[in-house]
Amino acid sequence: MNTARPDQVPDEPLTTDGGEGWSEDMELAPVHPRDQAAGPAEERQGERLQKVLARAGVASRRVCEDMIEQGRISVNGAVVTVQGMRVDPLRDRIAVDGARLELRDDRVTYALNKPAGVITAMSDDRARPTVGDMVGDLAPGLVHVGRLDQDTEGLLLITNDGELAHRLAHPSYEVRKTYLAQVSGSVPRDLARRLRAGIELDDGPVAVDSFTVVDTHAGQSVVEVVLHEGRKHIVRRLLAEVGLPVSRLTRTSVGPVSLQRMRVGSIRRLTRQEVGALKELVGL
Repeated sequence: MNTARPDQVPDEPLTTDGGEGWSEDMELAPVHPRDQAAGPAEERQGERLQKVLARAGVASRRVCEDMIEQGRISVNGAVVTVQGMRVDPLRDRIAVDGARLELRDDRVTYALNKPAGVITAMSDDRARPTVGDMVGDLAPGLVHVGRLDQDTEGLLLITNDGELAHRLAHPSYEVRKTYLAQVSGSVPRDLARRLRAGIELDDGPVAVDSFTVVDTHAGQSVVEVVLHEGRKHIVRRLLAEVGLPVSRLTRTSVGPVSLQRMRVGSIRRLTRQEVGALKELVGL
């Protein structure tokens, strides 16, 4: 088992109690003799691309070399087809099959499956349970990305990357969020069309990106709502306006990141590929 100093953030995704199935052992790529022999002058030129890819957990060094040959790796938007290219992991934009990799170790982003009853704040002067209590001291400078209502559960992103947090939460970037809502009453057949066209609320119109009925039973329905709005209580207000009061609401995804098999109350560190996809989404 790898160990890290207290001031280091581990490279591999972390899972707290309940995050079953998220932590996987990964074989470290073998050290190449020429990498060991690199002197100061050579290091200033950067690191070999296949070494950076292997350390990021993409695949073994040899498989990464095969991926380069296949044209699956790009650096700063240009496909790499030759071996031995040197890159700066902190400056160069490296992508695998079009998905950008996040290679900085000093910035971390976590997915939290927030339980109902927990407020979206890092602390609270009224001693109410907060997401800050749940993440503890996982990393310095953590902030929540946007908010979930106290009674809403599900995916909340936590990060110490201020610019990423700002862009993901800012309405101009139109990051899509997906929710599952349990509602009372039957769903009219034309409701999806009406919601996509837009519903007028007291603070302005809102339109969904998609609306799907997932299940209906005994006067209750489960619906999936996808939208890029971030106004307060927006999903609850929208569904109440069309006669479907919400009894339970869960956010299941933010952009390309989803809850998948995370249990309520669990936390996991996003993979480099997931962080890269988020940054690509908001132009970082």
